Amino acid sequence: MRLLLVRHGQTPSNVIHALDTDMPGADLTPLGRRQAEGLVERLADERIDALYASPLRRAQQTAAPLARDRGLEVVAREGIRELRAGDLEMRDDSESVQLYLKTVMAWAAGQTDLPMPGGQTGEEALTRYDEVIEEIAASGAEYATVVSHGAAIRTWAAARALNVDAAYAARRPLENTQTVTLTGDPRSGWTVTHWGTEPLVS
Repeated sequence: MRLLLVRHGQTPSNVIHALDTDMPGADLTPLGRRQAEGLVERLADERIDALYASPLRRAQQTAAPLARDRGLEVVAREGIRELRAGDLEMRDDSESVQLYLKTVMAWAAGQTDLPMPGGQTGEEALTRYDEVIEEIAASGAEYATVVSHGAAIRTWAAARALNVDAAYAARRPLENTQTVTLTGDPRSGWTVTHWGTEPLVS
């Protein structure tokens, strides 16, 4: 199957670099809403059999224009929400942000027993994401789009893809509404074909 992972549009928390991971989360900014509307044209040539999104407000708002255009229902799933920040929730200082990113990239590198300060382990977070992807694959959808979150997408893709790793993901943050495209399935594994604007050939 072809799996398109889309980061949500811009939020006020993104603007101030705050670790906003709890429900319901921030709404999109005016720019974020334009980014969400822009996905309709940007993905016009993409076949979409199924559209899933995190239950956080920003992901639901990002998915809505695409769902409306394609006549699809947005399926909300808890497992694809942002990786929870635990004790770092809503912190915007550089030290906290770097600790959060260091932790999730450690998960991507295989250190899944490491806990987020005051929060979940990588094993817990990745298992929840896996369960949603497995559900999508089992549905028979050949082309699926998932509106999720920057850290969650980067961490899961780096942990599960055969051709990228944590070092690659750490160097390549995703801008709002950028995408990661993978082909494969949960049994045989996944290959990243595009990361943001960058095509991958190996």
